[in-house]
Amino acid sequence: MGIPIGKLALYTACAGIHPDQTLPILLDVGTSNQERLADPLYVGWRHERVRGPDYDGFIEEFISAVTQRWPDVLLQWEDFAGSNASRLLTRYRDRLCSFNDDIEGTAAIATGTLLAAIKVTGIALGEQRIAILGAGSAGCGIASLLWQAMIDAGANEAEARRRFFLIDRNGLLVEGMAGITPAQMPFLQGPEALTGWRLETPNRISLLDVVSNARPTALIGVSGQAGAFSEPVIRAMAKAIERPVIFPLSNPTSRSEATGEHLMAWSDGRALIGTGSPFPPVAWNGASVKVTQTNNSYIFPGIGLGVLAAGARRISDAMFMQAAKAVALMSPAAEDGKGQLLPPVTELRAVAVAVAKAVARQAQADHVADPCDAAELDRRIAAYVWEARYRPYQKID
Repeated sequence: MGIPIGKLALYTACAGIHPDQTLPILLDVGTSNQERLADPLYVGWRHERVRGPDYDGFIEEFISAVTQRWPDVLLQWEDFAGSNASRLLTRYRDRLCSFNDDIEGTAAIATGTLLAAIKVTGIALGEQRIAILGAGSAGCGIASLLWQAMIDAGANEAEARRRFFLIDRNGLLVEGMAGITPAQMPFLQGPEALTGWRLETPNRISLLDVVSNARPTALIGVSGQAGAFSEPVIRAMAKAIERPVIFPLSNPTSRSEATGEHLMAWSDGRALIGTGSPFPPVAWNGASVKVTQTNNSYIFPGIGLGVLAAGARRISDAMFMQAAKAVALMSPAAEDGKGQLLPPVTELRAVAVAVAKAVARQAQADHVADPCDAAELDRRIAAYVWEARYRPYQKID
């Protein structure tokens, strides 16, 4: 329960949504962990994990009950396994107002942070070459939103797809590979793209192979593999790119693909870094350099605020795109090339309001919310933001 409680606490802290408007829910479908089942203090359902049709039936029963009880609810999916996350989102996203933060929230903050980094590197979005380690639901979600952002910026659809290099445990995803999911299909590299590549192991194209041959301008990690961004990988990237953009987004810290300290050292201080986990400032050339935390808390609280204030009935892909752009516009790096890619966490309330306005306006443009003028929309958002008031304690003798 710590996960949904913590997420809802951030809706309140960052976006001002009143706590009595939130409800944390955990769906317990049993466990196959024998140690848990044998533990007399285990508080979960003592049953082998339910899968297949019974699992889907349970989710359907839950969704039906929620829809009946709260027809105007906003449901955030969280921490569903990759095999279930995408298909459940696809199944229910047009049935009730819902989104998956692991897929869509992560995609939006990755996109927003990359848009901010572009202001420093000067390499246009349509010219980016993006390597993503981890080709599950989160990695594919990031690729899809960035691909759409490239198209919105004027890139050709087919050419934009070829600028993505998705790597999973079997190496670079290429045409003819077995076990490809529908979400991965658009981003398979064809044999013509690999012509002239020099490979360490011909039967598996590794991350180092991709970095050495494709020369990506941005490297994003959602693999959950600690240390996957090794020194050879980062040095190869920094050798080819003056200001490499590197986002090890996996969390917690123990699963991060690299630390801020290592990325600074291995890139000779030239990398633009965004991490999914918090890292302390890095000492570099006599200065203390803060490490930008590329966290979903820059996105989902504002999404919730905008949806509720606008009365949105659904959440579209375009709403996440606008959320990403709103965050990018608030980047300190836009004013100072040496500034942080994202605003400090002390400004998350302002970020949430900016995101909410962008999301609400896009909801109206997508015809999933009733229209009203901008002033009325701003008034609704302001009215939804709750400020906690604490009475001072008075000692009574």
